[in-house]
Amino acid sequence: MARPITDKDRAAVKRLHAKGTSRNDIARAIKRSPSTVSKIAGAFDPPLTFDRAPQVEAATVARKADLAARRAEMAERLHDTAERELGKMQAKTLYWEWGGKDHTYAQKLADEPIPADRRAIMSIVATALDRSLKLVPPKDDAGAESRSVIGDLIAGLAADYTARHGGPPPEPEEPEAADDDAP
Repeated sequence: MARPITDKDRAAVKRLHAKGTSRNDIARAIKRSPSTVSKIAGAFDPPLTFDRAPQVEAATVARKADLAARRAEMAERLHDTAERELGKMQAKTLYWEWGGKDHTYAQKLADEPIPADRRAIMSIVATALDRSLKLVPPKDDAGAESRSVIGDLIAGLAADYTARHGGPPPEPEEPEAADDDAP
């Protein structure tokens, strides 16, 4: 048989709710189930609610901002890696080998990496930049937006001309070339 709800339970729920304690924390504090706490809270006039939507929304916004900052930081680190690796393309490179029947060590300092190593470096650079741009895509080109506005304006003017004159605007005439042989 369920334990009856007491005035002590009601007072504790009201007091803890006023402090902003969550339903589950109240249930733990008074050693009752969360559904019993909800039942007690609903019996008050007006009913006590445990609506935490504003706090959850604020926490979600903060979490998204934190993740965006972490993505931006990681994208920056990937760009740094790409730049560092790209610098190796023209750097002097030490090539070495160990072997032969006498187990000898030989090395050679090359002015720049061999083509196979350059290809590997380019792969690293491309991968780092690709991942960086996926983490934080670049903002749209403001010039493209203004060109789009100008294009829309020209199209609107052409449509207005067509509506007023019954046809498209005439093509501009090419200026005549100056005659260089004229006196």
